[in-house]
Amino acid sequence: MKAVVYQHFGGTEVLQIIEKPMPTPGAHDVLVKVKAVSINPLDWKIRRGDMKLMSGTKFPKGAGIDFAGVITAVGESVTDFSVGDNVFGAVDGMKGGALAEYIAVAAKTVWHKPSSINFAQAASITVVGAGAYKALVELGHITAGSEVLLNGAAGGMGMVAIQLAKQAGAVVTAVAGPSGLPYVQKWGADQVIDYTKQDVRNLPSQFDIIFDLSAKLPFSEAKPLMKEHAVFINPVPQPVDIITTTFTNLVTGKKDKMLLSTPNATSANYLLAAIDKGLQIDVTKTFSLTDVVAAYQYAEKGNVIGKTVIELD
Repeated sequence: MKAVVYQHFGGTEVLQIIEKPMPTPGAHDVLVKVKAVSINPLDWKIRRGDMKLMSGTKFPKGAGIDFAGVITAVGESVTDFSVGDNVFGAVDGMKGGALAEYIAVAAKTVWHKPSSINFAQAASITVVGAGAYKALVELGHITAGSEVLLNGAAGGMGMVAIQLAKQAGAVVTAVAGPSGLPYVQKWGADQVIDYTKQDVRNLPSQFDIIFDLSAKLPFSEAKPLMKEHAVFINPVPQPVDIITTTFTNLVTGKKDKMLLSTPNATSANYLLAAIDKGLQIDVTKTFSLTDVVAAYQYAEKGNVIGKTVIELD
């Protein structure tokens, strides 16, 4: 079978399509014929070596984290799935490996795909959905009436975060570039700001939750926009942030929280309920497996709307 791997850290040029043996599922695993894999910023951060302290330096490494596909075999201890089930899920983010024609994964890391969404859409939600859920629900403690600022809201996580916030009854201000404005409006943002025309730092409002998806609004600059007990969520924390935020959060009511999320049953079930309520999943660009390098080049240039997906035959 074909799979995408890389033998050392680097740019998109290190990605290779190789032939490797079909995996064999263990007792608690399922074998999935992969139909689609989405691209996440975590993919290239690991591939470039930015996260080698967590991902390790053993090669080859596989590419891709979240996927959707069809179960072709189940382990002897698996009771919740059958051959032929359509599923979505994620592999270990620090190991990757979803970009392959077949993958063997623990049954507890996959869920039944809703019939209302296709494989490309299903492959797009696990990682960004887990992040949006943890940011808003577990870190932000969102409630009806919460005032939320999403900075850089037109990407995949922003797409989900806007809609989860609205389903929770929050009031959402979304910041995006010109090409993203129609999408953040469609996803339900109450107020939309074009960052090319207005500096978010100069907003007259204050918020209960600020989620900086752009990584361009640091906590120090966001503080004037925060209410007394507001939460700032940083989705791209650096090692030094662990030390500084611990101290900062002891001495101020305005909290600086780091987003470190792993898809699990809680986040998946929350997303499934959101899909039942009408969560929109916009896949704005698709590529074939043979165009994997072009797919990552496209995604890594930035300003991508919604999700980019690699589809397999």
